[in-house]
Amino acid sequence: MLHWFFRHLSFGRQKEEGFNKALTLIELLLTVAILGTLSAIAIPMYTGYLDKQRNTTALVDIKNIESQIERFKALSGRPPNDFAEAGIAAQNDPWGRSYQYVRLQGLSKIEQDAKCRWDKFNKPLNDDYDLYSNGKDGQTKPKLTDKDSLDDIVRCNGGAYVGLASAY
Repeated sequence: MLHWFFRHLSFGRQKEEGFNKALTLIELLLTVAILGTLSAIAIPMYTGYLDKQRNTTALVDIKNIESQIERFKALSGRPPNDFAEAGIAAQNDPWGRSYQYVRLQGLSKIEQDAKCRWDKFNKPLNDDYDLYSNGKDGQTKPKLTDKDSLDDIVRCNGGAYVGLASAY
């Protein structure tokens, strides 16, 4: 297509019988510049789209896992100790790492404080259990405002919020 475009724009070349139809250096540089510009625009947009899609997938997965945990909780009166006890098969997040689950209900205050995750006001995110994905970077810290936790997909306020930690 570009060859057709350049063939019909003479760029000062003479249209003679037997003229060599090869691209000139200027035409080649112009083509490379156009492709480079389009790539510079398209690649970040595509990467951003993939990040949003993976975040949404993790959010939906966490809500599905949460509903299975809530079902177990309704039958037994307590959260499960782990996924296996609730009959939840091991499942990886969109980045290929396991979802994280920590039971908090039934633990002493000291044990809860040692295991739970914290919001920006130094309050625990949940009092029953924490459920989250470590996000794109695979790193996390107990406090959501830490740099390593900003990309985590978290469940907060007993399930009232599920989403990106940086937006909570």
